[in-house]
Amino acid sequence: MRRGVRALFGQRARLRWLHLILGGALFMPYWLVGTVVMGPFLDDAAMFSGGLGVQLGAYAVALPLVAVTALFPLARPMSVAAARTLCGVPADGFADGPARGRAAKARTAGWFSLHLGTGALVSGATLALPPFAVAVMGLPFSPALRESEVGRFWGLDRPWWDWAALPAGLLLLLALAATAAAVGALLARLAPRLLGPSPADRIAAAERRAAEAESRNRLARELHDSVGHALSAVTLQAGAARRVLDGDGADLAFVREALTAIEETTRRTVGELDWVLGVLRDDGRTAGDGPGPGLDALEALVRGAGPGVALTVSGDLAAAPEALSREAYRIVQEGLTNAARHAGGAPVAVRLDARNEEWEITMENPLPERPPVARPHGGRGLRGVGERARLLGGTAEAGPVDGVWRLAVRIPR
Repeated sequence: MRRGVRALFGQRARLRWLHLILGGALFMPYWLVGTVVMGPFLDDAAMFSGGLGVQLGAYAVALPLVAVTALFPLARPMSVAAARTLCGVPADGFADGPARGRAAKARTAGWFSLHLGTGALVSGATLALPPFAVAVMGLPFSPALRESEVGRFWGLDRPWWDWAALPAGLLLLLALAATAAAVGALLARLAPRLLGPSPADRIAAAERRAAEAESRNRLARELHDSVGHALSAVTLQAGAARRVLDGDGADLAFVREALTAIEETTRRTVGELDWVLGVLRDDGRTAGDGPGPGLDALEALVRGAGPGVALTVSGDLAAAPEALSREAYRIVQEGLTNAARHAGGAPVAVRLDARNEEWEITMENPLPERPPVARPHGGRGLRGVGERARLLGGTAEAGPVDGVWRLAVRIPR
């Protein structure tokens, strides 16, 4: 009993009833147009008499107009928003955005016509039946109502209505609620089929997810390269300065140079971190589109890595496109970070050859006594270097070669 009452009058049933009434309200302009279209076939008295035949004719004219309107781009987003809120259907059962393709547009037209068409019928019954049911239930208590023209028209002046009027009125209201609940449940069942994602929608959603994943990966690389390099460089410079101060005859010039490098590195990293955080606050929509550091900051990067880093440049770096300049900077930065972590302060040679159609970035440092173990797919840093190179159509290789650790990256211009 309780389950039946909830099915007819619970919150979900009430929301679906409201959804149908909304469809009826949207149907009204089309019905008025249908009434005007029916005008030439009727005389003026019949047109405005509101007879059942006129109403059904206007209804039949209005439905095709509803279907045509559903072909406009706004129809599906509006229908999805209403159905998602009022029909009790999980949100992932709906497609996002306008319908794409003939099949999706046809399904949208079918849904829009079904929603407005059934909504018009249920709305009309909702407006007409409750007053009529109340009048029926009032028959035993109002002789004037039984003897009125309406009462005689519907046969309500007959004696047997005195005992049947009250249950008949209640049954009318119950039938209205049951009809609204049944039609609402039918629409809720059909909503995912008619408003659900088409193959084109699924492809578009997959592309959006791929773009978002790429954006997150790019931000992760930026944070890893920027912050990781700064921490490694600062640790290396601070350790070298401490060892000099602990020794005999401290070289204050070297300590001053190390502290200057730490200052420059931290200042540059704060600026890079502020840029990355700005991209994060923008939900990743402009990831990689901001300026970021480029090859114009390469000398400061190498200077901050310590005196053991030698930079050799062949060609004009200023002519590099912005994307290439930014990625090349990050590749060198990650190479220096790896050298600082694993080479134990050994000298590092950085060479950039920009003279040919294919840029070459090579970084070498002597292997320590215990060479670093090369993981099958590299660490996060080397994996990030490979991703950056592939993003520009290039290649990246890293590993021990002839007693040195070599990172070699080739990128087409």
